[in-house]
Amino acid sequence: MLFAMIVKDNPGMGEKRLAVRPVHLEHLKALGEKLVMGGALMGPDGNAEGSLLVLEAETLEAATTSFMQDPFFTEGIFGTPDIKPWRVAFNHTGREF
Repeated sequence: MLFAMIVKDNPGMGEKRLAVRPVHLEHLKALGEKLVMGGALMGPDGNAEGSLLVLEAETLEAATTSFMQDPFFTEGIFGTPDIKPWRVAFNHTGREF
């Protein structure tokens, strides 16, 4: 199953986000192909203000556990996430789900 997480950054986290970003990206790379896609949600000022991630997992609990291990959570950058099962309607990646 696929699970999508949308999460906004806690207020005032711009500099900390940039400092922790290399460790965050290493965590995402370590997820391998389980991580289907991900990226920053951009604010009107052009700066990141949250993230959208899509992960393949067996259950919502397993997906939540993987998401919550992200350094952006452990370092207090991310606020409360919204995690939901996600169904692909259009797929131009060439990968089957």
